[in-house]
Amino acid sequence: MIILIKILQFVMSLSILVLIHELGHFVFARLFKTRVEKFYLFFDPWFSLFKFKKGDTEYGIGWLPLGGYCKISGMIDESMDKEQMKLPPQPYEFRSKTSWQRLLIMTGGVIFNFISALLIYILVLFAWGETYLPTANVKYGIVTDSVGYAIGLRNGDKILTVDNQHVENFMHITSDILLNDRKTIQVDRDGQILNIEIPKEYIPKMLKGKGQLECRIPYGPFVVVSYGKVSPGKAAGVLIGDELIGIDDKKFNYFDEFQKYLFENKDHPLVLNILRKGQNVNINVQPTPEGLLGVNRGGSSATLFDLKTVKYGFLQSIPAGIKKGFNTIGDYLKQFKLIFNRHSKAYESLGGFITIGSIFPGVWDWQSFWNLTAFLSIILAVMNILPIPALDGGHVMFLLFEVITGRKPSDKFLEYAQYAGMILLLALLIFANGNDILRLLRK
Repeated sequence: MIILIKILQFVMSLSILVLIHELGHFVFARLFKTRVEKFYLFFDPWFSLFKFKKGDTEYGIGWLPLGGYCKISGMIDESMDKEQMKLPPQPYEFRSKTSWQRLLIMTGGVIFNFISALLIYILVLFAWGETYLPTANVKYGIVTDSVGYAIGLRNGDKILTVDNQHVENFMHITSDILLNDRKTIQVDRDGQILNIEIPKEYIPKMLKGKGQLECRIPYGPFVVVSYGKVSPGKAAGVLIGDELIGIDDKKFNYFDEFQKYLFENKDHPLVLNILRKGQNVNINVQPTPEGLLGVNRGGSSATLFDLKTVKYGFLQSIPAGIKKGFNTIGDYLKQFKLIFNRHSKAYESLGGFITIGSIFPGVWDWQSFWNLTAFLSIILAVMNILPIPALDGGHVMFLLFEVITGRKPSDKFLEYAQYAGMILLLALLIFANGNDILRLLRK
């Protein structure tokens, strides 16, 4: 059910954004009296799921959910309609319009995606406000792994600043380190202020999910509410409602200490110290090879921390939403710097549809859905404006060449460029989704 909900959210979000993007091309084309032959959600090679014609335009839904398209007369696009281009230009065709009109038609989708992202952020802030965990409220410090330990971090460290700059939202610390080339982290360790240097080799490991900074949480109470698919605890006799108060008569202050003890002692039987209806019970159990008991605790760690919620009136939400949108655009553009940095190896972390779909929550949450839709709208806009033939940015690149030089590239050149761009995009698609598959196989 969780996977189904994620897929439904992803498909719904993608459908909204594709329609908005193609609507941008459609509106500017009609504004300049350019004929739009087809307006489709998803692609329709060989057949479509649904279609109807109104005026000169055929509207429909294709069966291949890899985007959508707006087929504009007199333009070399993904339809590769070469026969039409052999005929003399008509007044209603794209190629008959002025360069600035063609430029607006081609950037219409990107413009609409940027505007829709800003509008969504404005409405989300107005409807729900913004809730986050202030860094100062991470009262038990952080938890990290062996990669974090290698650079000098320790469980329980309290993050003060990054490069001596305060990061208000704790969940933004990792992205701040990655995107802004931070060099140091200042921490409070048992009352002592320490300066932790961030080596270059830490960044590619963070991109692969290592060395993450998470909130440290207390151990108890550990009341069993469910079992895992593989549950040595259940097989040994642990019941729903049992409280796990220790292992081998050892007590834990923090949950990470409990996890560490399990992992370090996974190769031999352990004695679970259980409190059951007021009575102490000891149960012998052999953990899994991964050091797990297969029992799940109740409660939410979110209730342990003082979250901050900022509410916005409608007029306040407008500048706040615009600021959030432009900050998101800026952060996303910074990621390209990482992709082309040979030291970061960010290209190894590129993902396809599985990665994108996985960012949606496993339960339907409208606030998360619209926040993620706004973020994906920005991604769609940025990716489409890249100067790659077959994308909007490729057409814009050739139009700018025409404006600057006064010479229009030949139709044959544009045709070959379109083929090259489609091959490049297909290769990127295979690479990104191949990364997804390899990550699944390695789990």
